[in-house]
Amino acid sequence: MSDCIFCRIRDGELPCKKVYEDEDVLAFHDIHPKAPVHVLVIPKQHVATFSDADEALLGRLMDRVRHVADSVLGLKEGWRLIVNVRAGGGQEVYHLHAHILGGKRLSF
Repeated sequence: MSDCIFCRIRDGELPCKKVYEDEDVLAFHDIHPKAPVHVLVIPKQHVATFSDADEALLGRLMDRVRHVADSVLGLKEGWRLIVNVRAGGGQEVYHLHAHILGGKRLSF
């Protein structure tokens, strides 16, 4: 989608601070972090919301989220996973994405 900011990041039209990429996903630092570590993991395939994704895509996404958090970011003390779904759930960008937050004890 040409008007999707995450598709534009995926396609290299907009910059990002990349932490991981493979054939299925891209992970990069959030530009408005809510924790010392705040990384977004997006599927390269444009899917608007979690509710629109099929089981295979969600499985691959969650596997990569785990890999990024544990192996790439090294969040050994723990981390939080957030997926906002639609406006009522706080979703602002309509391209499925998972937030990984960590780097300190989270209390919020």
